[in-house]
Amino acid sequence: MTTEQQHQQQQHPSHAHARAQIAILDFGSQYSHLIARRLRELHIFCELYSCLVTKEELFGGTTEDDHPKQIIGIILSGGPNSVYDPKAPHVAEGVWKEIEERKIPLLGICYGMQELAHVFGGKVAPCEKREYGKATVVVTTAPSTTPDDGTTADGSGDDDVSPLLAGLPNEFDVWMSHGDKLHEVPTGFRAVAGTSNASYVAIENLSTQMWGIQFHPEVTHSPFGKDLLRNFAVNIVGAKQDWIMSDYAQEFMQDVRMKVGEHGHVIGAVSGGVDSTVAAVLMTRAIGHRFHAILVDNGCLRKDEATQVLKRMRDDCGVNLRCVYAQDRFLSQLKGVTDPEVKRKIIGGTFIDIFQEEAKMIEEENGIHCDFLLQGTLYPDVIESVSYKGPSATIKTHHNVGGLPASMKLKLIEPLRELFKDEVRELGIALGIDEVSVWRHPFPGPGLAIRILGEVTPERVAILQEADAIVIEELVNSGHYRKIGQAFVVLLPVKSVGVMGDGRTYENVACVRCVETTDYMTADFYHLPHDILGRMSSRVINEVVGINRLCYDISSKPPATIEWE
Repeated sequence: MTTEQQHQQQQHPSHAHARAQIAILDFGSQYSHLIARRLRELHIFCELYSCLVTKEELFGGTTEDDHPKQIIGIILSGGPNSVYDPKAPHVAEGVWKEIEERKIPLLGICYGMQELAHVFGGKVAPCEKREYGKATVVVTTAPSTTPDDGTTADGSGDDDVSPLLAGLPNEFDVWMSHGDKLHEVPTGFRAVAGTSNASYVAIENLSTQMWGIQFHPEVTHSPFGKDLLRNFAVNIVGAKQDWIMSDYAQEFMQDVRMKVGEHGHVIGAVSGGVDSTVAAVLMTRAIGHRFHAILVDNGCLRKDEATQVLKRMRDDCGVNLRCVYAQDRFLSQLKGVTDPEVKRKIIGGTFIDIFQEEAKMIEEENGIHCDFLLQGTLYPDVIESVSYKGPSATIKTHHNVGGLPASMKLKLIEPLRELFKDEVRELGIALGIDEVSVWRHPFPGPGLAIRILGEVTPERVAILQEADAIVIEELVNSGHYRKIGQAFVVLLPVKSVGVMGDGRTYENVACVRCVETTDYMTADFYHLPHDILGRMSSRVINEVVGINRLCYDISSKPPATIEWE
């Protein structure tokens, strides 16, 4: 990727600056992205930043092209460090100064509360015993430190009710995950809740508009967590619940027209999945046929997929799409290859070569030049790049158009980079895209090549295509498809003995994988009813020549991954 592309990828769309937002400062918690998800579920716009973000990066307005951001609230996430460790991360002094001067409401969660204590004179030290899992919080009624006018933050004048805990029971269950705890409350703060293991699990300073909690309201194990976050974001911060997808679409289209201009052209690769479909439709609505989409059939797509994608995107959605049929080219290079990483790299490299060739052909045929590249980056990808911990360890290489070589010198346009997967689907519905496209399960870039364990051959691809089509059909017909995050069939590199009719068979074994997930970072196997599993098995074994045994994968992520390779 070029320096210019990298710079473009780091920039937020201009309309993100104008929109009021709650900033989440990430200290490396595994739950940080869930804070953003919970706020988005409340229709509140928020963004995630590294806890080491500078004042200039967080608040903007330092250059002529960088408009000030409307930061109306700040949340400090949890994290794995001890706040008193010399190497522990801390919020920059310049950021603290801005927060205090502007009196921006702030909520510290777990490590975030300990960061408050570290800055404002409290004492954090190890717990007598580490607290992980369920705990019961008891709301306390100690006298409060109130603003000069004698009222609490919500103006009620009731000293005993914390606005953060308003409407919550006096006792409620939460999820804890910490080895340190607060031993002394910071200056100006009061304790408003505790547990049997820690006296100070919720603190507040109404004068400075700062709150801290030791537990994690963002996880589903904290039943009242969303209510607490609503109290902070809506009642305390005053955030508007106006994060609406139809508005987002209009804002993006206006922005891209300004960016591309009246005569600019955009090129992009599409797969027919929900991300690329929504991005392509958005771009088409913005600039029409000046967007040039390319679908590459690598020979490892699902049954009839290229035909279906062409119909849905070109015929139904009006996207200017051309399909490149390159099955032989890909499969010939995969001959004899069994290592999954090598498969991915071959497919990724070949895809780039074809994409460059097609881009050049489009420009030569139409006498145009494409300056921009459409990419379907989602917000979880952005979170990985801005996280305090940085990108996670590489479990497997991801096939992505972002790996285009420097010679292409394209500027990125990423219409979905502020959205989670469920928000992309919501946007697709708002755009009027059909439900089949919007609710289509994710499909990996290398396609069936990484669902065929061992060598990829035309014969094995055909076997897997037939089996996969049957399984998906049964899930749709039984009403389970929409309840599942991802479902597919894996062709194993083993054979088993079977009996069909009066004869012995020695054929392939396949395995069905169905998982429940919302963020694809964790997943549990889907508890599919046995009668449906029975129908799948019967149909696959009877209708697909080459398979005589069907298994069901009951492993979760972690420790397993969703895909097998």
